[in-house]
Amino acid sequence: MISKRNLVFLGAPGAGKGTLAQILCQEMKLAHISTGDILRAEIKNGTELGKKAQSYVTSGGLVPDDLVADMVAKRLLEKDCQNGFVLDGFPRTVNQADLLEKALAKIGKKLDGVVYFEATEEILIKRLTARLMCRKCNSIYNTLFTPPKNKGVCDKCGTELFQRPDDSLETAKDRLKIYNEQTAPLVPYYKAKKMLSTIQAEQPKDKSYPELIKVLS
Repeated sequence: MISKRNLVFLGAPGAGKGTLAQILCQEMKLAHISTGDILRAEIKNGTELGKKAQSYVTSGGLVPDDLVADMVAKRLLEKDCQNGFVLDGFPRTVNQADLLEKALAKIGKKLDGVVYFEATEEILIKRLTARLMCRKCNSIYNTLFTPPKNKGVCDKCGTELFQRPDDSLETAKDRLKIYNEQTAPLVPYYKAKKMLSTIQAEQPKDKSYPELIKVLS
């Protein structure tokens, strides 16, 4: 069992946060809160928040802090978060981290820890440009590191896999540039608060997952 259950996963796009978050949340019965998933759901459902966020998402930019904070705060109030949660993709900036701390205080929660997934830019580029996603269950694969058993088909539900438009080489480089400018400062921010644990995300998941469990125990 793990002792740290209210978590933030931090790392560059392609570091593998989402993959390990899915495994951890399934095994430990935690809520996996991905702002990407929340954004896509809001946009698909045509909500007011979704319409506001649409222009930022399609351009590859960052959604304004207040919009993201509103969606995350709403999500943290849901019943499945009572046993713990993993925030995957939020906060993205120091300002969002401050907003998160305030939001958690208002609902009587606090973070138990922050896990930083460390990987070189070379590995990140390879992963981002080789990523595939399931159209139905949103499972993520990588043609280099975690390919599906049958080409182009999801192992879990048998649905067609596809590459998102934002997984091209040019867009991948742009995403990493934005990360380095906007999100990387969260590493020293949480380190100063003595909340940061680091795992080597370049390893395959069968090695990085046990390392993750160790830092959460």
